[in-house]
Amino acid sequence: MPRLPTTSAISTLALLGLFAASALVAAQSDKPNILIIFSDDHALRTISAYAGEDAVNQTPNIDRLAEEGAIFTRSFCGNSICQPSRAAILTGKHSHKNGVMTNGSAWNPNQQIFTRLLGDAGYQTAMIGKWHMHPFPSDEFDYHKTLTGMGGQGRYYNPEFVTFEGETVIEAGYSTDIITTESIEWMEGRDASKPFVMMCQFKSPHTNVMPPLRNLDMFNGKDIPVPESYHSDRSGRSKYLGHTWMQMSGMAAKDVLKTGPSAGSYDLPAGELNADRAKELGLPGFYSYMTPEQLAEWHAHYDPINEEYARRLAEGQVSKQERLEFPYQRYMKDYLRCVAAIDQNVGRLLEYLDASGLAENTIVIYSSDQGFFLGENGFTDKRLADDVTMSMPFLIRWPGVVAPGQRIDAMIQNIDYAPTFLDVAGVEVPADMDGKSLLPILSGETPDDWRASVYYHYYHNAAYNLPKIEAVRSDRYKLVRYYDHQTLKFGEDWELFDLEKDPTEQQSVYSNPEYASVLKQMKRELNKLRDQYEVVD
Repeated sequence: MPRLPTTSAISTLALLGLFAASALVAAQSDKPNILIIFSDDHALRTISAYAGEDAVNQTPNIDRLAEEGAIFTRSFCGNSICQPSRAAILTGKHSHKNGVMTNGSAWNPNQQIFTRLLGDAGYQTAMIGKWHMHPFPSDEFDYHKTLTGMGGQGRYYNPEFVTFEGETVIEAGYSTDIITTESIEWMEGRDASKPFVMMCQFKSPHTNVMPPLRNLDMFNGKDIPVPESYHSDRSGRSKYLGHTWMQMSGMAAKDVLKTGPSAGSYDLPAGELNADRAKELGLPGFYSYMTPEQLAEWHAHYDPINEEYARRLAEGQVSKQERLEFPYQRYMKDYLRCVAAIDQNVGRLLEYLDASGLAENTIVIYSSDQGFFLGENGFTDKRLADDVTMSMPFLIRWPGVVAPGQRIDAMIQNIDYAPTFLDVAGVEVPADMDGKSLLPILSGETPDDWRASVYYHYYHNAAYNLPKIEAVRSDRYKLVRYYDHQTLKFGEDWELFDLEKDPTEQQSVYSNPEYASVLKQMKRELNKLRDQYEVVD
């Protein structure tokens, strides 16, 4: 397997010259640095520290954070979609308060955000990678370099960035590697007199899940276990779920499942960013921005697999079950290869911190904007209030403060990130933030009055043919409300789940008379949280 790229300014030899300076920085600052490593759509079951014995892959570098720090087992977002989750992290507020309620919402850069407050307190701040909000960052950070193109998602290969100076540049290589390299370069070249916050934000493993060339052979010849609910008819769930456009079987074959066309079967000018020509020819969009060398390696991997499957299909050798599970197997392998690239780059970041002497005074967090359906209920995407999509990974290492090897069950949300970062830096947490500081929990003392439930509200009406969704989740139960769909006239619909008996949320007990008292209790809890967070919708 080819080695990971080494940053031109960050080779091992170059790092040796940084030791003395980095040690001096650590000595000068009594406030911890904060490195936030953030991905997109990372499902918990593809992090081996979460999956345990059931793991289908291994993530040794992300797992290292759990081994040397803590892993939060019940970490949730308040709105399972990309932009709203990111806005909640920056502001410490739920969507209806920060204004980013859907992926089409405008970001208000003038509101209170934790990076600006930390900057006022002497921190140097940076964000490199996926921002995905509109407009691009202004003064939220001292430095930023932001993925652009593809609706703000950015590309996996040869990605475009908007620089701090406002120029658009194309960087050659693989997105996750580039973002890591430039994050290391920024940490190396920062103002050495200040503590720092670095937000290293990957596009991966967001659809269309394009792995780096070095990882293409991973999981070859191996079937990934299919979730028990993959073939579910969803009869135990809300009728809205039978009409959503999240079925894994509906994914675009050419772009997402990588089914071709094969090399030599099309005529696309080599080395040109010609998306319109690619579309005209019915080609996957990424064919137009990969280099000829990259595309040749891509075809060398996928073409034989596609041709063999097509041959077997034509000869009647593919069973009905294999055909039904083909989208899952193809998607899942590429997803896991993308996750492997993230883990490889987490390793690079941790190696840099170790080599530079920064590790002892740097908080490292790994998280993602939300979870993701990987075949559960036959779905892909997020949006629903199911635990699999509400869940966010949250692993944290803080030497000398967070005792190693902890598994923490306290329920936390992305609104807690901002208050926590402010608290650890000694900055007063604004009273209007919805979240709570995790500092007491990180120090080993969960407050007696810590939250007993979390509030969820998805607002993107009619997207993926779903209504708005509101929910409350307690330690054992979850109440979900579906409402206000613009086209499907099912009206308001409800679900209630007993998570102890039904952890994968397959059978609503909303109408079960045995749960009448639980239902009443959960509706009270929902109304309490609505009042607490001043929800008006």
